[in-house]
Amino acid sequence: MKIAIVTDSTADIPPDLVEQHHIEVVPAIIVMEGKSIQDGKDISRHEFYEKMPTLETLPTTATPSSGTFHSVYERLIQGGAQAILSLHVASRLSGIYNTAKLAGKAFGERVHVFDSGSISMGLGFQVIAAAEAAAQGLSLEKISQHIRTIRKKIRVIAMLDTLENIRRSGRVSWTTARIGSLLRIKPFMEILDGNVLNLGQARTRRKGIEHLKNIIYELGGLERLAIIHSNAEADARQMLADLKLDLPDAPRVVNVTPVIGTHVGPNGLGFAAVLK
Repeated sequence: MKIAIVTDSTADIPPDLVEQHHIEVVPAIIVMEGKSIQDGKDISRHEFYEKMPTLETLPTTATPSSGTFHSVYERLIQGGAQAILSLHVASRLSGIYNTAKLAGKAFGERVHVFDSGSISMGLGFQVIAAAEAAAQGLSLEKISQHIRTIRKKIRVIAMLDTLENIRRSGRVSWTTARIGSLLRIKPFMEILDGNVLNLGQARTRRKGIEHLKNIIYELGGLERLAIIHSNAEADARQMLADLKLDLPDAPRVVNVTPVIGTHVGPNGLGFAAVLK
């Protein structure tokens, strides 16, 4: 059975892996200065982060239309796909999953939509695992089971450089508490089952980076790792260079999509990992 894999651009999968695994990526929408921009197509990540500090108002985000998903599913089926697995950003953080689910109803059992419960490479690693399993000829049921197993082993933890963006976005309730004092520290958060958890804070960026590295070591054996950042590539690459890890796949450094960056702000740093 030919099974196609679909995701959205919040998965942050590097382009070479998208091409290698034949993954269909639906761009999320960024609304900047009154214009709707397709993530990854109309503006580069570097361009977005360079421009963001100059904007009078923060960009907002929007889901692709159900018609966009319908067109993608229809094209894949007409191209020979007998089934489609469509994996998306946590439904508690975005409406993308529900929009894809709505579009999939028109195709009955041929389209199966999954809520990853995660974001960035926490979603991306699930998508890659699904694509690898599909390439191996596994059944739809076995691939679905494999995805659920991977999901339980995902950890996504990040240090923000500021709480201002996430506070202004209104997405996280705990950012409203003691915001005046919190603006000077480096807060840690984890995405777990679609929830944004407060993991404390560091007083300085240097101490925060050391804490991130210690968390990675404390996780024990890893199958996969990506260092994720919001336009903080130098710190991300130095952090990866400092880590002494033996992994089956080479770790990646990933600049997160502007859809995430507009909420977490610039200079965020963290990781997505798959535990053994």
